[in-house]
Amino acid sequence: MWQDKLKEIIYILENSNVNEIEVNFWGRKFRVTKGATVSAAPIASPPVVQTPLPPDVSDISTEIEAKTDVIEGEELLSPMPGTFYSSPTPDDPIFVSVGESVKKGQTLCIIEAMKIMNEIEAEFDGTISAVKVENGSPVEYNQTLFIINPA
Repeated sequence: MWQDKLKEIIYILENSNVNEIEVNFWGRKFRVTKGATVSAAPIASPPVVQTPLPPDVSDISTEIEAKTDVIEGEELLSPMPGTFYSSPTPDDPIFVSVGESVKKGQTLCIIEAMKIMNEIEAEFDGTISAVKVENGSPVEYNQTLFIINPA
């Protein structure tokens, strides 16, 4: 579980102007810098042991770069954390798909937050260039949901 948290910390660091993050949780101290090492040691022990990143953690930057395709258009960001749904119910068709034209105010998806279904609408007319989230996936605040090419 702490490995997932470490991956999140590395992701935050790579996508910010910060060069170093130090976090203490669950009795462990983690210091992550934009260099190729990570420091991890229990709080009780004074020396900080520097070890190379595990292979699955050090490859995060290449995975992120590989996943960032150049797609023209404006990003529609999630206004809240929650669960992304592409249709009103599992039996209904999805709201929109890639290549579809959308109008301002048209419902594109639903984000469930605290058992409340929030409809996310298009902010302008355009064409869906990409859907960046899978149905049923958790989303974070300001995460890209769609890329819309303005009309």
